Amino acid sequence: MNLLRPLLGALAIALLASIPARAAPLRIEITEGVIEPLPFALPDFQPENAAAAEMARQISRVVAADLVGTGLFREIPPSAFVSTVTSFASPVQYADWKAINAQALITGAVAVGPGDRLTVKFRLFDVFSQAPLGEGLQFSGSESAWRRMAHKVADAVYGRITGEAGYFDSRVVFVSESGPKNARLKRLAIMDYDGANLQYLTDSSALVLAPRFSPTGDRVLYTSYETGFPQIFLLDVANVGRAALPTPPGNMSFAPRFSPDGKSVVFSLEKGGNTDIYRMNLDGSGVVRLTRAPSIETGPSFSPDGRRIVFSSDRSGSPQLYVMPAGGGEARRISFGPGRYNTPVWSPRGDLIAFTKQNAGRFHIGVMRTDGSEERLLTASFLDEGPTWAPNGRVIMFTRVSQGAQGDSALYAVDITGRNLRRVPTPGPASDPSWSPLQ
Repeated sequence: MNLLRPLLGALAIALLASIPARAAPLRIEITEGVIEPLPFALPDFQPENAAAAEMARQISRVVAADLVGTGLFREIPPSAFVSTVTSFASPVQYADWKAINAQALITGAVAVGPGDRLTVKFRLFDVFSQAPLGEGLQFSGSESAWRRMAHKVADAVYGRITGEAGYFDSRVVFVSESGPKNARLKRLAIMDYDGANLQYLTDSSALVLAPRFSPTGDRVLYTSYETGFPQIFLLDVANVGRAALPTPPGNMSFAPRFSPDGKSVVFSLEKGGNTDIYRMNLDGSGVVRLTRAPSIETGPSFSPDGRRIVFSSDRSGSPQLYVMPAGGGEARRISFGPGRYNTPVWSPRGDLIAFTKQNAGRFHIGVMRTDGSEERLLTASFLDEGPTWAPNGRVIMFTRVSQGAQGDSALYAVDITGRNLRRVPTPGPASDPSWSPLQ
C-alpha cells in the first residue's frame, strides 16, 4: 500500500491535468482594487481608404492612452506582437495573442467618406475564452470629431470589461492661471478630460472662481469679481454668452451649483454679516433661504436624486459637513474626524461624498459614505482642494498647489481607491476643475 500511494497520487495529478482549464471571465472588479493592470493588445486600426490612414493611427493611440491612464490596463507594445491584423474582417489568431499574454484584444477600422464623414468601428475579444466580448460597435461623425469618437471606443471597451460606464467622452471646465503669484490673472477654460481641445471661455480682465457644469454640460455657473464683489454668472458653453444671475440683495453671492434637473441653483449669500445657503430658479424667481444659523454656510451640493444637500458649516466651531433636505430644515452633521472639512460634492452614483480636509498642517482629498461612515483620505499634500467627480463616480479631479515661492497650482486626478494619482495636462497653472457629464 505504501508503494501504491505515490502511484495513485501521480495518476490523480495526470487526470486533473487532462481536464481543460476554464478561463476566468474577462472582468475587472474595480471595487476590490486592482494590483496588476489587465494586459491588452491594440494593433493600429485599419484604414479602409487612403484618406483615413493617419486618422486610424491617431485614433488607436488615443484609445490606448485612455485605457492606460486609468491604471487598470497595461498595453502590450506592438514590438511583442506575434501576428498582425491586416483587415477588420480577418479571423483572430487567438494562440498568437495568448502567447504574449494579452487578455484582451481590440481591433478596429476607420473610413473617411463624402463630406469628411468619419466612421470608426471596433471589436473587443476575450483572448483566453477565444470569443468576442459583445458585439462590434460603430460610431460616425465629422472628421474634426475624431478624438471624441476615439473616447467613445475607449468608453465602450472600459464598460464591457469593468461593467461600469466610462468617463473618457467628457470635458473639464477650470480656471486657467498666468502671471506672477502676486499678480495672477485668471480666466475660465474648457478642455477634453485629457487636456486636449483647449478653449478659453472668458478673458483675464476679472478674477473668476469655482466654475460648475450644468447636468447637461451645456452651461457653466461661476463666480466673478468684475464688479468688485463676488457675483454669480451663467455662461453658455456653445456661444460663450453669459449673464449675471439676479441673486437676492446682499454683499456677496458665491459657491453656486446646479440642481440635478438644471432648473435651479443653490449658492451662498453673505448678508448682514452672516452667510447662508439659498436656492432659486435660474431666472431669479422662487428664492428660498435654506439655512438660518449664525455661522458661515457654504459649498452646497445636491444629491443625484435632488432630495438632499450637503454643505460645509462652522456652526460647531470649525468647518464640518452637514446634510439637510433640499427644501431646507434640520441639518445633520456627518463629519466627526479631526480637522476641518470643506468643499463637499456628492458622487454622481449617490454613494459617496468627496471633500477637502485640513488636519495637522496637511490637506487631503477624501471620501465618505453619505452618513459620514467609512471616511478614507485619498491624498496628502501641502495644499489639495476642490474635488470634482468623473461622470462614472470612480475618479476624482482636484487642485494641488505646490509648496514654494511660486506656489503654482495644477490639476490632479486620483482613483477612489487612492491609487493612480496623476497630473492632468494643462497649458499652465490651473485650479477649480469641474467635470462634465458624458457628452
